[in-house]
Amino acid sequence: MTPIWKLDPFRVTGTPFEPGRHREVVVVGAGLTGLATALMLARQGRDVAVIEAGEVGELASGANTGKLSLLQGSTLSTMRRHHPARLVKAYVEANADGAQWLTSLADELGVPYSRRTAYSYAQTPDGAETVAAELEAAREAGLPVRRVEPDLLAQSPFPIVDAVALDRQVAIDPQQLLAAMARAYLEAGGVLHTGVRVTHAHIVPHAGVETSAGFAAADQVVLATATPIIDRGLYFAKTRGLRSTCVAFATDDPLPEGLYLSVDGATKSIRSITPADGPAGAAQLIVGGNGFPVGRSPSPRTCRDDLVAWTQEHFPGAEPVAAWSAQDYQSHDLIPFVGAMPRGLGRVRFATGYAKWGLSNAPAAALRIVAEIGKVPRRERPDWMNVISTRFTVPADLARGGVENVRVGWEAASGWLGAQAVPAPVRRPAEGDGVVANRGGHPVGISTVDGVTRAVSAVCPHLGGVLRWNDAERSWDCPLHASRFTASGVRIEGPALCDLTRLPRVPGEEIEDPDPTASAHRATSAR
Repeated sequence: MTPIWKLDPFRVTGTPFEPGRHREVVVVGAGLTGLATALMLARQGRDVAVIEAGEVGELASGANTGKLSLLQGSTLSTMRRHHPARLVKAYVEANADGAQWLTSLADELGVPYSRRTAYSYAQTPDGAETVAAELEAAREAGLPVRRVEPDLLAQSPFPIVDAVALDRQVAIDPQQLLAAMARAYLEAGGVLHTGVRVTHAHIVPHAGVETSAGFAAADQVVLATATPIIDRGLYFAKTRGLRSTCVAFATDDPLPEGLYLSVDGATKSIRSITPADGPAGAAQLIVGGNGFPVGRSPSPRTCRDDLVAWTQEHFPGAEPVAAWSAQDYQSHDLIPFVGAMPRGLGRVRFATGYAKWGLSNAPAAALRIVAEIGKVPRRERPDWMNVISTRFTVPADLARGGVENVRVGWEAASGWLGAQAVPAPVRRPAEGDGVVANRGGHPVGISTVDGVTRAVSAVCPHLGGVLRWNDAERSWDCPLHASRFTASGVRIEGPALCDLTRLPRVPGEEIEDPDPTASAHRATSAR
């Protein structure tokens, strides 16, 4: 499950963590939001440290489709349905400023990209109304969109009934961009610590973060972690985690030149890769989509296989060369949450809810965070910052939030009931499979990966949801608030802050490991 952008990775080496060191600003996360914020601050002469649990671009920032567009499926028309035109226009202006900052930086750093036409398209006649609504909302927000002529639609290798288009959008290699940003940040005097996990953020008596390597103090903390890792503000309940699958293909078929995103049915996101906007190699086409709320798909592997089958139906010569998934968070009104953490005394800032449009929303969030840290007067900020910061909740937003939280409650209850119905021990899962069983009243996750069968607590340490097995990525995923863990229980992402408890071996649940020494060590550690 390695993204095509990372098959030949651009690695950036950080420096050893210094426990107890005080910084002006500590940024948690070396994705687009974290690196953009840190780079801006470092170039202002501030003392900044970025702390990342993995490597640069570890999660969604290094695993998206590399599409930077102000035309975003049906986003604008969905917003406009329940919100004033001024808010939609502010969202577009924020994305435009974010995109301008990002492309200007790419020009400066020598990161190549191409200009493409972006299309929001209907796969069936039922989607034509959505296309028309998106055209109207985009024009109202100031975008120079146009309706696509029927004869052009007929030339597409995949079904397009209707479409709206926006010219001069961007295709780029996100990981190459992130590596260049990280190097520019280090050249500006910034400090980067990779392989160090932040486990908590403090506000009083002083700001700072607890990490796996010690404490780091700061005047300001920026949580650029996709979803906040502290629960102040309850943003885990104001957003929902979504996963999407991407597959890269090699093909000799004619390739579409644009950036395509469907507005109806199972989502399909399509773009080609050229030498100007992607890594050299066999891959020429990326198809994404078939998304689902985290932990709520009966088989993510089937979603991936369906995506491959759809592509090969419309591009008969296409052969998969890489497949991966990425996770993002969507607010109930589609506007990202950015700014100071509630009850944080102005010492902690965060950003979340990009709804899969991080290439423009992340730098926009960084621009706003940097303006707030620098105490730029409101009258001197772009108008969109002030409009979005004073947005209001409407009944439709409350209704969507209510539906989501009812679903969370249902998932919580059904997960525990389902676990009680499967008593342990159970038959050893086949390679790549996992099952939740009841061991003495406690849900236990049992899986087999790379020939090793493991048992872990199947209860999410965030709010107690029962985890579900992701058969595509071989992970344990929480259907409540989208925390994810490896088969061995190591936290991957989400609001949960700690690993799952590894459980002792039980006869019938595990076979001997290929490495008996490692097996004995795990069993001893679990006890």
